[in-house]
Amino acid sequence: MFRATLFLLLSLFSITTLQAADRPNVLFIAVDDLRPELGCYGKSHIHSPNIDRLASQGTVFERAYCMVPTCGASRAALMTSIRPAPKRFVTHLASAEEEVPNITTLNTHFKNAGYTTISNGKVFHHMTDNEKGWSEKPWRPKGPAYKLPESLAAAKTTPKGRGPAYESADVKDDFYNDGKLANKAIKDLQRLKEANQPFFLAVGFLKPHLPFVAPKKYWDLYDPNSIALPETYHRPKNAPDAAIHNSGELRAYAGIPKNGPVSDETALNMIRGYYACVSYTDANIGKLLDELDRLGLADNTIVVLWGDHGWNLGEHTLWCKHSCFETSMHAPLIVKVPGKYAGQKTPALTEFVDIYPSLCELCGLDTPEHCQGESFVRLLKDPTAPGKPFAIGRFGAGDTIRTDNFRYTEYSSNKDGVHAKMLYDHQRDHAEDTNIVGRPMLKENVQQLSEQLNTNKGK
Repeated sequence: MFRATLFLLLSLFSITTLQAADRPNVLFIAVDDLRPELGCYGKSHIHSPNIDRLASQGTVFERAYCMVPTCGASRAALMTSIRPAPKRFVTHLASAEEEVPNITTLNTHFKNAGYTTISNGKVFHHMTDNEKGWSEKPWRPKGPAYKLPESLAAAKTTPKGRGPAYESADVKDDFYNDGKLANKAIKDLQRLKEANQPFFLAVGFLKPHLPFVAPKKYWDLYDPNSIALPETYHRPKNAPDAAIHNSGELRAYAGIPKNGPVSDETALNMIRGYYACVSYTDANIGKLLDELDRLGLADNTIVVLWGDHGWNLGEHTLWCKHSCFETSMHAPLIVKVPGKYAGQKTPALTEFVDIYPSLCELCGLDTPEHCQGESFVRLLKDPTAPGKPFAIGRFGAGDTIRTDNFRYTEYSSNKDGVHAKMLYDHQRDHAEDTNIVGRPMLKENVQQLSEQLNTNKGK
C-alpha cells in the first residue's frame, strides 16, 4: 500500500514538473514614473532604441492606463488585479498583503504553479510586501544616489536628506543603482537558464523617478537647445482647485522652491534630466534583452514592460504624478510573446488590472476568481479588435473614467458629495487644456459618463 501510494505521488509530481517545464518563462520589467514618451509611441525626440526593439518584437498598447497614479497603490492593484477604492490602494505606501490579505498575488500564483519567482529592484513598493510569493528574498541594489563630492552633497541636502533634483556625472552605468540592478538580473538569467523550471523574473527599474540622475553620456544625447517647456505649461482653463497640486514630491529636493513655479532654467534642466534617465533605463533594459538572446531564452520567454503610472513635466503647472489628468494615468505597456504578435500596435483601451489575467492565459494557468481585470490576449491576436468601453482609475478624492472620446473626473467627499468635475474632449483637446464640463450641450454626455464611472469603479 505504501509503495503504491508513493508511486502515485511520484507520478503526479513528474506530470506537474513536466507541465511546468513546458510553460513559457516571464521577464516582467517595471519602470518607475515612465511616460509613454518613447520612440515606439511616436516620440522621435526620445532615444529609446532598446524599448523600441522590444516593441518591434511584440505589441504596443497605445492606450493603457494605471489604476492609481502613485507607486505603491498602482503596483498593488496591478499585482492583485483588484481595483482601488477610497479605502483600498490609496497612497504610495499601499501594501497588497496588508490591504487584501486573502488574495493570491500574481507572483504567488506563478510560484504555486511551479515557477521560480524572483524580485529584483522595485516591483512592489515595499520589499517585504508579499515576500512569501517569491522563491528568494527580494533584492534591491544599494549605492550612492549622487556623484557629488561629500562636502558639496551635504551642502545641497534638504532636512529630509534629499539632494538636488538632477545630476549629470561622467560615470559608468553601474555606478548608479539601476546599472547594478541590470547586472544582478543578468546573473539571475544565467543561473535560471540552467534550472529545469520556468521562471518569473521581475525587474523593477527606478529611473526615471526623481532625482533625475543618470550618467553624462545619456544627458549628452539631448541638445539643451532642443528642450522646450510643454505647450500646456499653465493651469487648464476652468480646472477646479481639486485637480491641481503643489508637486510636493518635487519640493522635497534641494534647490526647488517650496511654493510657486520653478525657474524656466530649472524646468528645462529637469525635462532634459528626465529624458536622460529614460535613455539610461532603456540601455539597462537593452542589456537584459541582449542576455536573453545570448542565452537562447528569448524563444521561450514572454516579456512584459510596463510603467507604473504617468508623470507630469510641467503640464498643467504640475510636476510628478498624483492627479487624474491623462498625463498621470496614461502609461506604457508592451508585451512580447515569442514567435507571435510581433510589430503590432493596438489603440484599444486597456487597464493595468488586465495584466494578471492576461499572463495567466498566455502561460496556461487558471485565472483566480478574485481578478477584476480581463485578459487582453484577444487584442494580441487581433490588435484592431475593440477594447474595453472605458478605463477607470482614481487618485485622492478624484475618480476618473477614460472613454474613446472623453476623460471625465468627479471629486467628492463624505461631507459634500461630488463637489467638482472635469471633462475633456480628446478628439479636440488631447492635451486637456480646457475643462468643458459645464457646457449645456454636453449635459447628457456628463450624465452617462457619471453613471458609467459610479457603476464600475472600485467599492
